[in-house]
Amino acid sequence: MAKAFFRLQKFLRRTQFLLFFLTAAYLMAGSLLLLQRTRLVIQQGSRGTPANQALPVPEEMSRVGIIDPRTLQNPRPGPRLLVGMDALQEPALDQRHSPHWLMSRNSELRQLRRRWFHRFTSDQEPLQTAGFKAMKHTAERKGTYMGCFTHDSRERTLKGAVFYDLRKMTVAHCQEACAERAYSYAGLAYGAECYCGNMLPAAAAKPEECNSECKGEKGSVCGGVNRLSVYGVEELRAGAKPRRNVIYRGCFRAPENLTDTFPASLIQPNLTVEMCSEFCSKKEFPLAVIRGQECYCGYPTGRFPLREGTDRLRCSGTRNASSAAGGQYCLVYQTPVQDTRCTDRKFLTTKSKVFVALSSFPGAGNTWARHLIEHATGYYTGSYYFDGALYNKGFKGEKDHWRSRRTICVKTHESGKTEIEMFDSAILLIRNPYKSLIAEFNRKYAGHLGYATDRNWKSKEWPDFVNSYASWWASHVLEWLKYGKRLLIVHYEDLKQSLIPKLKEMVEFLNVTVTEDRLLCVENNRDGNFKRSGAKQKNFEPFTQEMKDLINRYILTVDEALRGRNFSGLPREYVPR
Repeated sequence: MAKAFFRLQKFLRRTQFLLFFLTAAYLMAGSLLLLQRTRLVIQQGSRGTPANQALPVPEEMSRVGIIDPRTLQNPRPGPRLLVGMDALQEPALDQRHSPHWLMSRNSELRQLRRRWFHRFTSDQEPLQTAGFKAMKHTAERKGTYMGCFTHDSRERTLKGAVFYDLRKMTVAHCQEACAERAYSYAGLAYGAECYCGNMLPAAAAKPEECNSECKGEKGSVCGGVNRLSVYGVEELRAGAKPRRNVIYRGCFRAPENLTDTFPASLIQPNLTVEMCSEFCSKKEFPLAVIRGQECYCGYPTGRFPLREGTDRLRCSGTRNASSAAGGQYCLVYQTPVQDTRCTDRKFLTTKSKVFVALSSFPGAGNTWARHLIEHATGYYTGSYYFDGALYNKGFKGEKDHWRSRRTICVKTHESGKTEIEMFDSAILLIRNPYKSLIAEFNRKYAGHLGYATDRNWKSKEWPDFVNSYASWWASHVLEWLKYGKRLLIVHYEDLKQSLIPKLKEMVEFLNVTVTEDRLLCVENNRDGNFKRSGAKQKNFEPFTQEMKDLINRYILTVDEALRGRNFSGLPREYVPR
């Protein structure tokens, strides 16, 4: 009996050990499987994370730039909101009473951050020589490959036009864009930048130095670091659809000495606008100036700023008679050539000592203001958020951490006390709330360049949107007035009407010195890449009388608060509507 009991005890001990061993093996196998799946996810992220795939990110990364729901007011504010700044109550956090699109907006921002984090960790460096052999200039490129050339951002040869696509740039895309603009050559650099021009770069580089893979096309070359892959596109120009016609700028008083003012000229009997424009385009100048039989090419300058136009009747006949109006006036046209004197931009070489915000309510023209500031100062602007569409089109500061202090200022829509006090100073951009609400509603449903459909406007989303966002427009201004340390108030409408004087104020506030010619270049490129093409006419009035009454009360409250801080009040066009 004792022997049997001993055998049973020995068996149980072995079984216990066996169970422990199996459990340990199971846990180790599970850990290995988890590590393998994590590695697979990261590899997939390096190839481009799908929009609907939620990937884990560090907690501190997920917090950066997420809009605090507390910055939004209750959709149906009480009368106390209209009394003054102190009466503005802290918005509720209860999601049951928040419009679902506000929660979805935060979700979208978080998703963008997740996608950015994985793209950031997997951005490809310029390919090495070994990888270059695998890339080739395939037959689908219709242009003629001219070779690899040096690329100096300060003294560019291909300076007719420049644009970026840091996600989808391909050789064919760049070729077509330059051909549409009637250029002879297309050059690609850094895998994502496209340059157009009519003169081939003089300094050739070794073929293997053009080793950056195109962002939108694996296996193909798009230049390199300070290197251009150049293609001849003359054969494409005949079949290309012209992107932009010549634009009439107006009738202006001619400068005293046209030859000294304009670097290129042509005298042609029976001169036409088309002749002069084509001549100036080939010379890569953005302005074509006609006085009788004389054609001049150049840029807007201090001598010829294009600020004070005159009646076109004074220029009547100047196309065909050199002595028309005594030669005092001339016709000015904008050619398809881009003014590139102000397109070079970079990050600050040393960290900024002053942390400056570019703050606005959504839809108030923040992106446009960033475009103007970047081109005027030559420095990138940052963002509290990450917008892939903006980054892909050249706003490189979008990918930089918003607290890096490598950008001249930082875009933000935040209006909480903590978020405001983080900044040393701020440019507060204010726009008519009626226009801002429409712009933001369009952006929400159709992106930066689209328009919401009539169905969107007539749905219940629109009145709910107005009820909550109108109060946010007011609270945003009032909170910045209350907690902002040093403010420059800029009204969108004033900036649009008096671009150079207002832009000069903004640049001086940022403690940057710029030349007048650079400001004139900015004015020549004032629209940027994110201007909606015209105003889409709606066959109905989107604002009901109840909405107007609500918005007008907020306008009066903000106007009173501005005057109370010794700022100029809101422009007259804001009220009444």
